[in-house]
Amino acid sequence: MEWMTGALCARADPDLFFAVGTAGPTLREELAAKRICVRCPVLRPCLAWALDSGQAHGVWGGTNAEERAALRRRRGPGAPRAPLSTAAH
Repeated sequence: MEWMTGALCARADPDLFFAVGTAGPTLREELAAKRICVRCPVLRPCLAWALDSGQAHGVWGGTNAEERAALRRRRGPGAPRAPLSTAAH
């Protein structure tokens, strides 16, 4: 996971990427984390790793847990890893 050394989140508050809750301040923190992700040079490998390793919490590769679950469903079980769209959320 050499890509992690270039991640912008490594220089940010980790609590921003793992906010607890579903409303108010949590949503603001999630959006702030995603703004960091959008500028990150390792967004794609981060998202691919989060999908492949089944990360169920936090913001990874510009996505939250629900967005990654939807991406995994679209890929289907046993599907080969394909390039992912990394449009900003």
